[in-house]
Amino acid sequence: MTANAPRDKYNAVWIIFFILGLGTLLPWNFFMTATMYFTSRLKDPPTDVLFNQTTNGTEEDGDTRNVLESKFNNVMTLCAMVPLLIFTCLNSFIHQRIPQKLRISGSLTVIFVVFLLTAILVRVDVAPLPFFTLTMIKIICINSFGAILQGSLFGLAGMLPASYTTPIMSGQGLAGTFAAFSMICALASGSALQDSAFGYFITACVVILLAIMSYLILALWEPCVVSHLKSTHANT
Repeated sequence: MTANAPRDKYNAVWIIFFILGLGTLLPWNFFMTATMYFTSRLKDPPTDVLFNQTTNGTEEDGDTRNVLESKFNNVMTLCAMVPLLIFTCLNSFIHQRIPQKLRISGSLTVIFVVFLLTAILVRVDVAPLPFFTLTMIKIICINSFGAILQGSLFGLAGMLPASYTTPIMSGQGLAGTFAAFSMICALASGSALQDSAFGYFITACVVILLAIMSYLILALWEPCVVSHLKSTHANT
């Protein structure tokens, strides 16, 4: 190793990649964790209380969900997987036309705005059909830009020694664990669905902001980081 080749002091770059990996999947995991909240917002508004009381005996034995509730999970999966597949395939073309910094920072910004809007809508009364439509549009946006973000991050990590791919995957793994743990805590505390969902979305916003700040720091270092870590790896 050359005497003046800087190292990843305090594993700062490793930690940044870990935070970026966490920021790619934690928001979407929280979104899926809040499925019960979304379906609860799609219920038909109460009509006649007396009618509901007289028909209560028959409704309890059957499926009382409306069309939007019953189709939510299927449509959500379709709106998530199709854009994810399309933009994952398009990544090889996108990276040739859009700069890496714009792809990563732009994707994180769009996802942040989507989750901020989602958190705001928790406190806003919206009719079931517009709420359903808006939710599906948000799912498409999250997964489209999420695919671009993941492809760009792994492309950036590929410019460094192989060990720098690990923190991205570790962050993504922690995202699923943290979302599941948060759901267990929300259920154990008996929090209302709206309060739990609001907590999920605000937490996602905080994590995305942290990921944006981490990437901005990395972007300032990037030319030096790439060259020095490559040289360090080559001379070890």
